[in-house]
Amino acid sequence: MAPGVNSAQRCRGGRVGRESDNNGGAPRTGETDAHFLLKRLAFIWAQQQGYSTCALEVSLPRCRYRADVAGYRPNGKQIGTTAIFECKQALVDLRRDNGCTATTIRRLEKVHQRREVLERNLRVHYPALRVHDSLFAEFDSHNFEAIDHRGYKQVLRQTRVLQSRLFDGTKFETLIRYGCANLFFLVLPKELFREPEIPIGWGALIESNGALALARKPTWHDVCDQNQLRFLERIARAGTRALNRQLGISSDKVLALSP
Repeated sequence: MAPGVNSAQRCRGGRVGRESDNNGGAPRTGETDAHFLLKRLAFIWAQQQGYSTCALEVSLPRCRYRADVAGYRPNGKQIGTTAIFECKQALVDLRRDNGCTATTIRRLEKVHQRREVLERNLRVHYPALRVHDSLFAEFDSHNFEAIDHRGYKQVLRQTRVLQSRLFDGTKFETLIRYGCANLFFLVLPKELFREPEIPIGWGALIESNGALALARKPTWHDVCDQNQLRFLERIARAGTRALNRQLGISSDKVLALSP
């Protein structure tokens, strides 16, 4: 658990100040304890999975959004893997506020059950669909869309329609459509996790007792090398801004010291 964040504060979603924690993190003004805790845990989890270059609040290339956490995992002399982590502390952050939520959830759960059955069968009959995109075999995903299975495509279409009614899903869809990263993770408290509601293509990391566990694997997305390098540049830029804040270095000071 993040220093200075007790369970009572997490339950009431209290606000955190500007003080740095023991690891040098600096929460934004107005950010809740719960949201900052999720970001901090995602930052740690990413590094445990080999994403050695990470930053918080990264402005993403090709779109207007920021990632709560962005990570880059090197791969020798080849371009590495990029990942985006979005933290959601409350249902209001995740769902649309409409009167059909209960009905939509029931329909989504039924479609999700059919999707799980299809994916389970496709893993058996098409083992070549496995994508070795992780350091650990148990985290490898599967590219089910590669075989153009009619029933699976229909289930995905139905899921997207229902999720668009339930979520404020523009950001989730846009990040994938714009090719912002290879992998996408939604980071949630355990009590908010409902697998049918996880956006298509996104993985799910669930917080419980101060640690994260992978509850759903993400889908691998190919990204061109140029976008990967832009992503890495944005991480470096965000890290430089954070370090400048910690050291009390303003942009005016940098310009004043320029030759």
